[in-house]
Amino acid sequence: MSPRPSLLVLLGATLAAGCGAEPSSSGNRLGLELTISRAVADELGAFQVVVLPEGQSRRCGDIQRTCLNQQVKPQEALVIQGPDGTKARALRFEAGLQSGAQELTVDIPVGRDYVVVIEALSRSNPPRFLGSSCNYLESVSATRNEPLIAAAITLTAVECDPTFAP
Repeated sequence: MSPRPSLLVLLGATLAAGCGAEPSSSGNRLGLELTISRAVADELGAFQVVVLPEGQSRRCGDIQRTCLNQQVKPQEALVIQGPDGTKARALRFEAGLQSGAQELTVDIPVGRDYVVVIEALSRSNPPRFLGSSCNYLESVSATRNEPLIAAAITLTAVECDPTFAP
C-alpha cells in the first residue's frame, strides 16, 4: 500500500440528519460529505478522523456507541496524513463550519475494505465524545475515486475522552 491519495472531507451542519447532494469528484481525491444535527453543532469543537482496515469485518453500529479508542488498539488504525504533512493514526481538525460546511483533506493509503470513522469532539478540555459517523469504503485508488457520502453523526451520551494514543 502506498499512502498518497487524498480523502476530501466536506462537513456540513444541518438541522436534519441524512445524506446531502453528492460532492464532485476530482483526480485522486475522494469526496466525503457529513451531515450533523444542530445539537452537535452547538457543542462541536473538532472532528477526529480515523481509518481502519478490514472494514467489512467491523460493525458500524457497535463502533458508534462509544469512543473508538476504547474499541480498537491504536496500531489497528492506518497512518493517514493531513494537509500540513502531519502523519498520525488519528487526525484532528478544528471545527470551522462556515455556512454549514467545512472542507478537510486527508491522504489515506491506496487499498481496499476500509472503515472511515469521524468522531465529533466537544470544545471542553479534555474533549468529550459527542458522537460519530462510521462509513464503509470499498476502495481507494491511486487515480480517480468516487465521492463517499458519510453517514450522519449519531449522538451518543457517553462520557469518554476520545483522544487516540500516538
